[in-house]
Amino acid sequence: MLLIADGGSTKVDWCLIDQGKIVTRVYTSGANPFFRNREDISQELNLKLVPKLQSQAVEAVYFYGAGCAFPEKNQIIKDAIADNIDTDKIEVNSDLLGAAIGLCNNQPGIACILGTGSNSCFYDGRNIVKNVAPLGFILGDEGSGAVLGRMFVGSCLKNQFSKDIREQFLAHINMDVSQLLDRVYKQPLANQFLASLAPFIQGNIHESSVYNLVYQAFIDFFRKNVMQYDYKEYPVFFTGSVAYYFKDILSEVAASLNVHIEKIEQSPMNGLIQYHACSNS
Repeated sequence: MLLIADGGSTKVDWCLIDQGKIVTRVYTSGANPFFRNREDISQELNLKLVPKLQSQAVEAVYFYGAGCAFPEKNQIIKDAIADNIDTDKIEVNSDLLGAAIGLCNNQPGIACILGTGSNSCFYDGRNIVKNVAPLGFILGDEGSGAVLGRMFVGSCLKNQFSKDIREQFLAHINMDVSQLLDRVYKQPLANQFLASLAPFIQGNIHESSVYNLVYQAFIDFFRKNVMQYDYKEYPVFFTGSVAYYFKDILSEVAASLNVHIEKIEQSPMNGLIQYHACSNS
């Protein structure tokens, strides 16, 4: 059996598969090694993942995760998995490679992630050969949940939305302005908190001011990322919760920029399962 993981900054989707069929599916918290250490991740896997595997033999583990683009960070994930699963093969790669494989399989294309964070690449059918640095939600991550949340909070507190939206928003998060600023600036995982505001944003997308904010965020993503690749020659693929739940606006923006989107998937997991089932058959 193979264990495949698609790890974002908010959650990790683990699938134990046998001959291409899902035997067990488990979700754990995000395991970005920039924000969590080996001991923390290992403990959670021991409590939440291992019991669900029911002592079944795992031939190999393939982990694709946010923050897993550097050898020293990948080792944190690899060690945490090795603490809990007895297998000779553990491969840790970036969530971007996972998205490219899951979306494009062995065909060239431009693979994009819009989730808690955002990223993109040109994939030649085997490897990522070009990547525009995502830079995180302060300097980059255009169009991501964290950036949508950051833009929304800033606009809300600077009176760019109606008084009604502002009041609804503060009631929704059950915070006053002081508590909100403390949560963003002084508490850990501000990116996850800001990304958690995406459902509220989507629920108010009928308001023109909110719609325009999301539209502009996606314009920024295409111009600063997708349009740096050969987007007129190769298809563009998207995965991630923001891409999936805001796909109507995302498609409108793409059309306005003459970018062809081939596919928008909530998760690359189905493609990853197919790829690894074939590779290990």
